[in-house]
Amino acid sequence: MSGPLSFEELKELAANGSIDTVLVCLVDMQGRLMGKRFHISSFLENGFEETHCCNYLLATDLEMATPEGYAAASWREGYGDYVMKPDLSTLRLMPWLEGTAMVLCDVLDHHTHEPVPHAPRQILKEQIKRAEDAGLTPMMATELEFFLFEKPLDELRREGYRDLTPISGYNEDYHILQTTKEEHVMRPLRNHLAAAGIPVENSKGEAEAGQEELNIRYSNALACADHHTIAKHATKEIAWQQGRSATFLPKWHHDRVGSASHVHMSLWADGRNVFHDADGEHGMSATMKNFLAGLIAYASDCTWFFAPYINSYKRFAKGTFAPTKSAWSVDNRTAGFRLCGADTSAVRVECRIPGSDMNPYLAQAALIAAGLRGIEEKLELVPAATGDMYGNESVPDIPSTLRAATQSLRDSKMLREAMGDYVVEHYTRCAEWEQEEFDRIVTDWEIARGFEKA
Repeated sequence: MSGPLSFEELKELAANGSIDTVLVCLVDMQGRLMGKRFHISSFLENGFEETHCCNYLLATDLEMATPEGYAAASWREGYGDYVMKPDLSTLRLMPWLEGTAMVLCDVLDHHTHEPVPHAPRQILKEQIKRAEDAGLTPMMATELEFFLFEKPLDELRREGYRDLTPISGYNEDYHILQTTKEEHVMRPLRNHLAAAGIPVENSKGEAEAGQEELNIRYSNALACADHHTIAKHATKEIAWQQGRSATFLPKWHHDRVGSASHVHMSLWADGRNVFHDADGEHGMSATMKNFLAGLIAYASDCTWFFAPYINSYKRFAKGTFAPTKSAWSVDNRTAGFRLCGADTSAVRVECRIPGSDMNPYLAQAALIAAGLRGIEEKLELVPAATGDMYGNESVPDIPSTLRAATQSLRDSKMLREAMGDYVVEHYTRCAEWEQEEFDRIVTDWEIARGFEKA
C-alpha cells in the first residue's frame, strides 16, 4: 500500500496487525516534527480527534530552551496546553519504521479551539487562503540538499562534531559512480518516501563531496511543505538506520559549498498555469511579472524566513551557487530568482535564496505574501539581469547577516499587513534569541586566533 491512507484503511491495517503505532505530529518553528507515539487502539478510539501538548513547543529554539520575551508562552503564563488536531488528509504510512503510520496536526488554542496564528502550518494556510480569495492556487516544489557523513549522529555528537568526514571523497555533482556508493541510504529513502505517498522524482549528487539533492514533484503549497518536512525527517532517520548521518546545516565547513533548498513556484487557476502567456516575453504573463516583481521588492523583508540562523548566512558566498543579490535572470544560477521553463507552459520562478535549514511553511508563506503584494500593487518587473550577479552593483544585496535580516523582518510593513503584527513579533523574537545566544558564546575560532597572539 502506498500513498495517503484513509481512516478506514488505517482501521484495516490495525485489524490485521500491520500497524500498531501512529505518530501524531505538529511542525515546530524550526520545521521539525514534534508529537507523540499513539498505540493504534488509543488513536482509533480518541486520538484521531485531538490530543494535547505544551505550548512551549512553538516558543522555543533548536535546543528546546524556553526564551523570555514571547507573548504566546512564558513562565509568567505558566506554559499551558495547545490542542493538536490531526489533519486526517495527511495520514500515511512511515514505511521505514516498522508498524508505523503518521499524521500531521493543526495547532489550536486550548480554550477557544481557534487556530494558533503563529503555528507554521497555519501561517502558510493563511497565505494560501489570500491567494485563493483572488482565484489563485499556489503550486510549489522544493529541492532538499544535504550532506551525508561516514559516522552516525550519536558518535559524532559524542566527539563534539570534530571528525566530520563526508561519505564520499570528491565533488559528486551528477556523478553516478560516487552516488552508487551512497545507494544504501538514498535508495531506501526514495522508495520509502514514495511508499508513504511523497511524490519523489529523483535524487542526485550535488556540487560537493558527500552532498545529495532530493527532488519532489510539485504540488499545492501546503502539500509541498508537508512533503518537504516528512522527507527531511525521513532522511535523518534512514541515514541513522544505515549507520550514517545526514545534516541540513547550510554551511558545515568554510571551505565547502553550502546546502540550499530552492523553491519553485507558480500560480494556477482553472487547471492552468496563470504565469504562462504564449505571447509574453519569455512566455511570462502580466500576473507572473507582477508576482516576480513583488518577490524582488520584498526579498529583504522575507530573508529571515529563508535563512533563520547564524550559520545560514555563511552560505551566501561568491562563486558557490548561493545568491547574494535580489535580482532575477533567465536560467542563471547566480541570481536570487531564476526564470525556469521560459517560453513553455511550465514557466515558473525559482527562489534560490533559502538554505537547507529553512522551515518550508514559513518560507513558502513569505514568498506567497511578497508575490501577492506585487500583484496587488501591480509592481513593474525590471529587466532581467545578465552575467555574473556576484559583482553586479546595479542590483540590491540580500541581507548578509542574521542581525540585518532580523531588522528587515521587524520593519516589514508588507509582512505585518500580510501575516499580522502578532506573527511578525513572534518570529522577530525567535530571530533575536538566536542572535543573543550566539553573541554570548566564545567560539573555537576566537580562541585559536587570539589565545597567544592577542
